[in-house]
Amino acid sequence: MDFRERIVEYLPHLRAVARSLTGRKEWADDLVHDTILRALSAEAQFQPGTNLKAWLLTILRNHYINNVRRRRFEVEPMGDIPDSALPVAATQDTTIEVNEVGRALQTLAVEHREILVLISAAGMSYEEAAEVCGVAVGTIKSRLNRARNELKKALDAGAAHFNPPLSG
Repeated sequence: MDFRERIVEYLPHLRAVARSLTGRKEWADDLVHDTILRALSAEAQFQPGTNLKAWLLTILRNHYINNVRRRRFEVEPMGDIPDSALPVAATQDTTIEVNEVGRALQTLAVEHREILVLISAAGMSYEEAAEVCGVAVGTIKSRLNRARNELKKALDAGAAHFNPPLSG
C-alpha cells in the first residue's frame, strides 16, 4: 500500500476529529483537505514504520490551532447531527443526547475538547494522544480528567436548562 492509499485509510478518523473540533461540517472538510495537502507535500518528512495516524492528526491539530489563532474557525455550537452520521440507527432520544454532547463539547476549552476527541472519538491511546499533542502522558491523563469534569458540568447545566426543577 502506497502513502496516498494509507492516508485514505485514515480519512474517517480525520473527518471525525475535525468535525468534533470545529463543530461545522464545512470547516471540518476544509481542515481535512488542508491536512491531506500538507501531508502529501511533507511525505518525505514522514518516517516509515512510525504511526501515520498520529502524524496526520498532529498536522490536523496544528493546522486547527493556527486557524483558531487567526480566527478562521470560530467555536460554534454543533448543529443537529444526522442519523446517517451515527454508526447505528439512532432513536430520537439518542439523537437528542448526541446533539447535547456536541453542543456541550463546543463549550469546552480547546485543549480539553481536543483531548476528549482524540481519546474518546478517535480512539487513541494516551501515548498516541501525547505524541499528537507533544506533551507527556501524565499531562494527557490530567487534561482528560479535567475535560471530562468540564464536559459533565456543561451537560448538567444543559440538562438544568432543558429540565428546570419542578416546584412543589
